[in-house]
Amino acid sequence: MIDNNETLSGQGNDNAQGETPNNQTMESLLESESLSVELPQVGEIRKGMIASIGASQILISVGAKSEGVVAGRELEQLTAEERAELKVGQEVNVFVLNPEDQNGNVVLSFKRAQEEMSWENVEKMITDETVIDTKIIGFNKGGLIVAVGNLRGFVPSSQISASRRAQSSGDTPEQRWQKMVGQAISVKIIEVDRERRRLILSERSTNTETRSSMKDRVISELEEGKIYTGKVTSLADFGAFVNINGADGLVHLSELSWDRFQHPKELLEVGQEVKVKVINVDREKKRIGLSMRALQDDPWKNRVEKFSVGQLVEGQITRLTKFGAFARLEGDIEGLIHISELSENRVEHPKEVLKEGETKTLRVIRIDGDQHRIGLSLRKVDSAAFADKDFKMLTQEFGDQSEETPDNPVIPAEPETPSASEENKPE
Repeated sequence: MIDNNETLSGQGNDNAQGETPNNQTMESLLESESLSVELPQVGEIRKGMIASIGASQILISVGAKSEGVVAGRELEQLTAEERAELKVGQEVNVFVLNPEDQNGNVVLSFKRAQEEMSWENVEKMITDETVIDTKIIGFNKGGLIVAVGNLRGFVPSSQISASRRAQSSGDTPEQRWQKMVGQAISVKIIEVDRERRRLILSERSTNTETRSSMKDRVISELEEGKIYTGKVTSLADFGAFVNINGADGLVHLSELSWDRFQHPKELLEVGQEVKVKVINVDREKKRIGLSMRALQDDPWKNRVEKFSVGQLVEGQITRLTKFGAFARLEGDIEGLIHISELSENRVEHPKEVLKEGETKTLRVIRIDGDQHRIGLSLRKVDSAAFADKDFKMLTQEFGDQSEETPDNPVIPAEPETPSASEENKPE
């Protein structure tokens, strides 16, 4: 008899004839082979081959020591159609629920594998901006629910296309959305949160061509100078977008109001209905310029009515710039003294002639009501070109003062100064 130790150490008779090694050697070989097998891990997705299909379980070879099993609730989750499609020898993806249960089996799931792969797929879709053609499978009070592979995605009402929203009516979700269940819908993924199992979709973002064609139609019909009613769709630092007949136009910050404000949200809210005037239509660039301010009375024009070209005014210097100086005439009415209007001599910078805060007599040389600009001059204050106007203004002022004075004024007599003797006279 050959000692086992000799066999393992290579001593004794060599197995040169290919004889079967003894039992302990076979066990060692099996053990070493099992160590080379990469054991399944929880949460792993593996490719396997269907080994057998039974009424209560499906066995799948996943390269482990024993075959994996899909049974119980995992098997019940499969529809009759899905089970009918499974064939012995078919390669499938499975999710490892448990690498070894109490019976030593690897517990697997078809559904979880499909779900996890779907999440990986939608994460790629959002990067690629893929358009998904699917169906509406449900709804809630906030919007529609659609199928994306094995996942359920949510389309908020704000992301539903305008044409579909136009079909919805009623006060309850059932009245608004029920008739849409089963309808085809194209969506884009706008948010994926795998941990929270949150998948947000948008139908509006897929309608770029439709919106573009709609905007072309609206632009062709719009008339500059005409007033339309629209709804505020969004607010930005530079203005507000208002939808008119299906196309968005911009009300620039400067066209919102004559009053001063910091942000459009101080004046407007998204969804608010407003009246706007079309002030510009750029059909080539497909841009619509709108104005709300044009429908309001211009307070500047009312305040500037008292001024006229050639008039002498008092102005307080508020700012000095390299191109001139600004002077406040009254309230918030400001005029510009261009550097060329500061002096008959060459001036490099207004600080050579003026100081901020000082008050100067100036002459109005230009009033631009459309641009809200008043041009002033310091060098023309004593200009001979305006001598006649100054004389007329002076005469008018003198005439106004004369009208205020009665023709025959009654001048009270001055009291007589008593003499010294009268002052000392006893009463």
